[in-house]
Amino acid sequence: MKPTPESASPRAPLWATLVATFFGAGRIKPGPGTWASVATVLAWALVSTRIPPEARTWSTIVAAVVVTLIGIPAATRVARAAALKDPQFVVVDEVAGQLVALIAVPLAWKTFLAGLILFRVFDISKPFPIRRLERLPEGTGIVVDDLGAGLYALAIMHLLLHFGLLIK
Repeated sequence: MKPTPESASPRAPLWATLVATFFGAGRIKPGPGTWASVATVLAWALVSTRIPPEARTWSTIVAAVVVTLIGIPAATRVARAAALKDPQFVVVDEVAGQLVALIAVPLAWKTFLAGLILFRVFDISKPFPIRRLERLPEGTGIVVDDLGAGLYALAIMHLLLHFGLLIK
């Protein structure tokens, strides 16, 4: 029996799918969130070297805000189409959170690696109150909990830098 248009699950628009999966990174197995974080760090490492040093902090903040503002509706549409609350292949939340973790971080492989590890630890472990943020509706809950993980990673990263425990 052929499904009727009313019973067929709607497809997410192409723009939403591309954004939500970070251009397909969310389809890489295993660990699509980790792959998206790695892709974000590599992309930001390439882009940030072309930004004047005095503009890097604001550029990172603007990038995180733009990804968040576009990512929430994209995640909402893709999650609805998949009929899942938080599909694993939706990784725009990792992109936004990872960018937050890199705000005002010196451009060096050690700081990028530390930012990646710290973000993934907080994203996976979801310490208080991050887990509660997942309860927010649809794409907001998908994305905002990762922003919280990014803020935790950012705080620890800057403490490590401040006390010289992470050499640039």
